[in-house]
Amino acid sequence: MFAQAVPESVFTAGQSVLPLVLDIEATLDDHTGIIQYALVFLFAAIPVIEILVVIPIAIGLGLHPVITGVVAFAGNAGSVWAFVLGYRWIEQRWRGDGTNPKSGRHQRAKQLWDRYGVAGVSLAGPILTGVHIAAGVALVAGSRQRTLLVWMTLSIALWTVVFVLGSVFGFSLLGLLSE
Repeated sequence: MFAQAVPESVFTAGQSVLPLVLDIEATLDDHTGIIQYALVFLFAAIPVIEILVVIPIAIGLGLHPVITGVVAFAGNAGSVWAFVLGYRWIEQRWRGDGTNPKSGRHQRAKQLWDRYGVAGVSLAGPILTGVHIAAGVALVAGSRQRTLLVWMTLSIALWTVVFVLGSVFGFSLLGLLSE
């Protein structure tokens, strides 16, 4: 359905994975059992698709909501953790020890960002930009790794519960969810 709405000329690189990415529903529906949950894990880990897309599709296809939520959470959170830890690892090697002296004003702004900015970006990220972009923004802004990982993990957990409950409620309301 989505593949028809996007002209193929838009995509030049990675054309071999295009059908897999654009037709999540058919890919999940073509498989059974644990393979479906493995695909949920992988789709949840892909930036842009993430939990917002994969949870409703999987639940709509009849996968168990709780297992779907746990697996999607693990995939999404795992990829964010890998992204954040990888970013810091690369940054340390690129910039050195990072012993640049900072002004008092910069330190205060950093403290305010760590206290309020990380939480806001983390909580809004899954529905506004996706968690990977939100994590990237927070990293570029200089967020502390531990603070970012805590807030991102809490946010992904919260939104996973919201998407699972919303999907179950919505499909039940429409009579599309089997008991």
